[in-house]
Amino acid sequence: MTRDPDRMVLFSDAVVAIAITLLVLPLVDLVPEVKAEGGDAVSVISDHRQELFTFFLSFVVIANFWLGHHRVFEHVRAYTATMMRLNLLWLLTIVVLPFPTEIIGAFPSDRFTAGVYTGTILALSICQSAITWLIRGHKELERPDNPVRQGELVGSLLLTGLTVVAFVLAAFVPGVNFYALLLLLLSPIVMRVWKRTSAEA
Repeated sequence: MTRDPDRMVLFSDAVVAIAITLLVLPLVDLVPEVKAEGGDAVSVISDHRQELFTFFLSFVVIANFWLGHHRVFEHVRAYTATMMRLNLLWLLTIVVLPFPTEIIGAFPSDRFTAGVYTGTILALSICQSAITWLIRGHKELERPDNPVRQGELVGSLLLTGLTVVAFVLAAFVPGVNFYALLLLLLSPIVMRVWKRTSAEA
């Protein structure tokens, strides 16, 4: 049984908006805490740079995956129970992300904190790739006038692959920690090379 995807998209957008809102709430709570401790307005920022950095990092992560989710669902004309379950898993990882964000904002960077955070991003990326894989070539789901292009699927799988490597480096290699996430910046570069190579072939 297939259904119109609009309701799923609206629900997903609402959950993403809530997750982004949850990210900023700890920063809002900092203001009365600093004031109660006798600090000034400048110290709210200067003494809490790590919390601010983790907020912006997670905001960028959620925003980028939401944009990818939006692009994927432009190809969808209906959804099945399987897609709904995959989408709920995707939303679970989105909602969970503020939790490891709080962890890395409150504790020093080490393999555990980096592994928990990178692992959450990996789960999110796997879910998004699985949704893209499910839609591509599925006649019941895919819009015939706007199918998922091969490059979109390759790009999603590439990002997931790079995130796997980033997770392994962050969680198991001493000293790497969050620098492993820089690997994700390679995704658009590799995709440009792949597209150029495919066009010349």
